[in-house]
Order: sequence, then C-alpha cells, then structure tokens
Amino acid sequence: MFSIRTDLAVEAREIYKKSNKREVPGVKVDVEEEKDSIKITTVEIENEVGAKIIGKPVGTYITMEVPKIRHYDADFHDELSKSLAKQLCKIVQLKENQTALIVGLGNWNVTPDSLGPKVVSKLMITRHLKQYMPDQIEEGIYSVCAISPGVLGITGIETAEIIQGIIEKIKPDVLIAIDALSSRKMERVISTIQLGNTGISPGSGVGNKRMELTQNSLGIPVIAIGVPTVVDAATMSNDTIDLMIDTLIEQSKDNKEFYNMLKKVNKEEKYGMIREILNPYIGDLMVTPKEIDSLIEDMSKIIANGINICLHPAIELKDVNRYVH
Repeated sequence: MFSIRTDLAVEAREIYKKSNKREVPGVKVDVEEEKDSIKITTVEIENEVGAKIIGKPVGTYITMEVPKIRHYDADFHDELSKSLAKQLCKIVQLKENQTALIVGLGNWNVTPDSLGPKVVSKLMITRHLKQYMPDQIEEGIYSVCAISPGVLGITGIETAEIIQGIIEKIKPDVLIAIDALSSRKMERVISTIQLGNTGISPGSGVGNKRMELTQNSLGIPVIAIGVPTVVDAATMSNDTIDLMIDTLIEQSKDNKEFYNMLKKVNKEEKYGMIREILNPYIGDLMVTPKEIDSLIEDMSKIIANGINICLHPAIELKDVNRYVH
C-alpha cells in the first residue's frame, strides 16, 4: 500500500473513503459551513481501529478550509481569527489562574517552515505582567508565555528536550504548538488550518520526524495548530496524471481497446513509479507557492489573533491589532 504524504486528518479520511467507498470505522465526522465560505470539518477518532486507518492518535481534529484566504481582505482575516478562536476554545480548557505556553515550531530562516516563529512574534505575552504587576491586569487576561526553540540543525538540541526543560521550570497548564504541515492537495496550502488535541510530531510531514510533543511525553495537555505550507512533488505529479487519465477515459469511451487499457492503470503502482523516476533528479522535493512570504505573514497574524482572542477574552480584536504587529 502506497502512502501519500499528508498531515491532515481530513485528507487521510478522504483517501480511505475514496478507496473503500465507505466511512472510516471508528471515526465520527461532522461538517458545518460558516459565512464567508469557511468550511469546518471535525474528525473524531474514537478508537484504535480508526486511529490505525487515519494514522493519527485517538482524539479530535478540527479542520478549517478557507479558499478566500489568499485574497487579502483585512476584515475577512479578522472574522477568520474570531472563527479560529471559537474552535480553539472548544479544545483549550484554560482557567484564569492557569498559564498557557505557546511554542512556535519550525525554522525561521526557511519561509515555508517559519509559521510557528512568526505566530509567536505576534502574540500578546502576559505571564511576566501577571507575575510582577497583577493588580494592573484586569480579569479575562490569562497568563501566556511563548518560545520559538528553533530546529535541531540550528540548536543541536531536540525541540522536545528544550520544551521539557521549560515545562519543568515554569509548570504551565497547557501547551499550544504551532507548526507548518504538508498537504496532498495544492489548493489546501495556506488555505487550511488544522487544530487537534493529541499533540504533534515536528517534521513528520516532510519525512523528518522528531520526538513527539504529547501529553504522555510532556505531562500536560498539548494542543496543535497547523497549516499546510508544502505539497510533495510526487503527489502533485500523481494527481495531475490521474486527472489526465480520467479525462482521456471520458474522451475514449468509443475506442474500447484504449479505454480498457486506461481503466487497467494501477494507481498505486503509478505513484510508486513516479517517486522512482523523480527521486534521482530532485529527491524528496516539496513544492510551495511563489507568494509564500506574504501568505505566511497573513496566516501568522490570523492564527496569532485567534490565540489572542481565545486566551484573552477581556480584550477585543481592535485592541489586539493596535498593540501587536
């Protein structure tokens, strides 16, 4: 069985459903549409059967698909931040006397991998204020601290080891990790946000899996927020050829010999062949949009504001935009 690279639970479910013509056993799915074409799919993996098929731990995965996000619209981005905050608050149970640690995963020197550090730079950080001047902080502003620990190639230290040390020292009550993901569809790149309550494996989407950040390994709940920023080149090629074959099949129904030949094409074998052909020339190439710089900038602000709204309910978005850039 071939494995198409994706970090999105909703895509793993789609792949299974397309191949087996039925819903994934042990998985419950709910789809809702919000205004401005925001599609929200909640995938609940209820048992180990569903977890094995989807390739993710038992838990909740909320996927927000927003095709309009690529067209810059400040008002729409603000509405998306509010929608994200609403979904995030469903899985983050933080009380006013507790602390949230936000971790921006990724390499700030590589644009498609810089989402986490950029989000951290736009957050409202309050732990030091709550600690040293509590009388001046109004109710509804929670204790938030953050770090961008870098990557193993820069620091020589596993990200999980850095975070474990911080947790032992400051004892936060919840960890929210932001990371760049991979998708199997180009249209989902920088137009999809996934939230999950099962933790995260940094680098897994690009075949560079590191130590897991989970409640089992860190001792506190771990919420993951991810956005696909890259697509595997072999997957793109595979999908393109599939579309071409489907078109040829539709156009060649009168030519039964050619039609039957196309219908016999084994899609699993084809994907493996594409990887073998491409690998000597480009290796494990990942593809990202040419305007990735501006897209990452926009998305990092949307996610940061979503977190700010969720963790500081006393502050309105207009106030956040005044003080965070």
